Amino acid sequence: MESIFHEKQEGSLCAQHCLNNLLQGEYFSPVELSSIAHQLDEEERMRMAEGGVTSEDYRTFLQQPSGNMDDSGFFSIQVISNALKVWGLELILFNSPEYQRLRIDPINERSFICNYKEHWFTVRKLGKQWFNLNSLLTGPELISDTYLALFLAQLQQEGYSIFVVKGDLPDCEADQLLQMIRVQQMHRPKLIGEELAQLKEQRVQKTDLERVLEANDGSGMLDDDEEDLQRALALSRQEIDLEDEEADLRRAIQLSMQGTSRNICQDTPQTSGTHLTSEELRKRREAYFEKQPQRQQQQQDPPGHPCEKPNTSSGALDSDLGDAMSEEDMLQAAVTMSLETVRSNFKTEGKK
Repeated sequence: MESIFHEKQEGSLCAQHCLNNLLQGEYFSPVELSSIAHQLDEEERMRMAEGGVTSEDYRTFLQQPSGNMDDSGFFSIQVISNALKVWGLELILFNSPEYQRLRIDPINERSFICNYKEHWFTVRKLGKQWFNLNSLLTGPELISDTYLALFLAQLQQEGYSIFVVKGDLPDCEADQLLQMIRVQQMHRPKLIGEELAQLKEQRVQKTDLERVLEANDGSGMLDDDEEDLQRALALSRQEIDLEDEEADLRRAIQLSMQGTSRNICQDTPQTSGTHLTSEELRKRREAYFEKQPQRQQQQQDPPGHPCEKPNTSSGALDSDLGDAMSEEDMLQAAVTMSLETVRSNFKTEGKK
């Protein structure tokens, strides 16, 4: 596509762009086309003068502006036709009876010039492919052979006049290159107005974004981080709320073993037949662990080491049994009370 010459629209110089895109080079300038237009005006004046320079038609003709050009840069079909005659090229109206009788398939032609109101553009074959070289497009538009006839018919329905260019076009680099290779077009070019509107919208969006960031002093960039933090906090709350019953039970046992001052239900069954408070359980537990080093020392004494004679009296035996039973009772009571506390808390929460 880069080898194809394509002039984009400047002002109302579409006739100039049409000719240069057709010939694939900067062959005509506004000055040269204006010169051709003035020459045509002079020829028309001379024909009108043949009827008499004092005639009403002649005076009216002189008062009218030129029909071949205007100050905006528009040039008539007569100017374009005369410009092409320099290169031995001729224009024939596509839908004229004379041309239609020839029954020529459009793909067998070399180029077309299309006109609607004051706009001109070229459709030309380069190599073995057709291209729409409209100066209002951002670049050449590839047209397939099967679509060419439909494209021209659509232009006619829209009111375009189509002219067939007859004659040998000058050689150009694009035509020679595309004789050897075929191009593919992934994205069709846009109209220049659409591209400018899109670029303007992008600039507006960029400006709005910069204003927001400036107003927030860059804090807008932290929205994603804050959102992630909120999600993490929500998940952590769910994990805490969904702690299982076993974790609650472990906390209750730990609190009871540390001797908390919470009031424990007094109806807890005791295997020793006594009602133990949490304070009594704590004291007995401390006494039990104080006796443990002494018992371990007695077990480590070698055989034959003098030791005190064991007290076999019924009172001493009952005391040892009582201590052992107290420790066993203590542990059992702690577990039982912990379970009762947990159940009581669950029942209270259930009533709420």
